[in-house]
Amino acid sequence: MMTCSIWAQSATAYFDKAMKKAEAGNTKGAIADYTKAINMNTKFAEAYYNRGVAKFKLNDLKGAQTDFSKTIELDSMNADAFTGRANVNYKLQNFQGAIEDCTSSLGLNPKDYIAYNLRGLAYNNIGDKKNSCKDFSKAIELGSQSAIKNKATFCK
Repeated sequence: MMTCSIWAQSATAYFDKAMKKAEAGNTKGAIADYTKAINMNTKFAEAYYNRGVAKFKLNDLKGAQTDFSKTIELDSMNADAFTGRANVNYKLQNFQGAIEDCTSSLGLNPKDYIAYNLRGLAYNNIGDKKNSCKDFSKAIELGSQSAIKNKATFCK
């Protein structure tokens, strides 16, 4: 005898399905399942974050920005959400916003070479070569390969 509870899925179950879909490259399917998880638990910060990452992959920048902002609202200690939103800001050419988000991320995770490299790029775009090169150097020190190229290109 089957009961309805067998068919009922929890927010966590949808999240887990979404993770598997994302890993398999089914980004749109992952977004749909993250959304189902969020609809069941509106305070599911990790689902908002992961959906933001998926939306960013599909170049839905406004959607990604909204999800990263919601993640930060629910979990202000999530350094990756600040870096994610910084990436969106950078792509939208909001370089000051990218710098601020990277700075927040680095306050939470000072070893995030992605945030240092991205902030270096943002500084470069607003003409602050000194801080740009300083950030590229720190990113290289922490293991960033991209920062090596960026430093060679922008810090002559």
